[in-house]
Amino acid sequence: MKNSIHSKSGFTLVEIMIVVAIIALLASIAVPNFLRARKRSQATRCLNDLRVIDNSISQYAIENNKSTGNTVTWTDVQAYIKSGSSLYNSGANDMLGNAYNSGTFSVDSIPKLSSASYSKLSDVAPLSFWSPYYP
Repeated sequence: MKNSIHSKSGFTLVEIMIVVAIIALLASIAVPNFLRARKRSQATRCLNDLRVIDNSISQYAIENNKSTGNTVTWTDVQAYIKSGSSLYNSGANDMLGNAYNSGTFSVDSIPKLSSASYSKLSDVAPLSFWSPYYP
């Protein structure tokens, strides 16, 4: 009599399919949340950039004795932003490629977010989030 012992090792197709289905389910839950978090961080960055621009305009106006309503160029503002930063190199555009304040700034007026950027980010950042930088 021969005792034949066959060792079966490995996974069956059904087991592999169950694991793949579980991974797909987890991914379908995680990906939308990741995309929403990414958009929210973009909105936060735009808001922070607007705050930095506003402060830079104020510093420029104080140091150069400019009065309310005087026009300020991007190169004037850029001198008061950390060199090498993404905002410094942006050319007065947000991370979506739209110009802050249509590229024109003036003393004692708050820089504004473009309506194109607002419409793109409004689902994760309501109007109250942008106050006073929009509209």
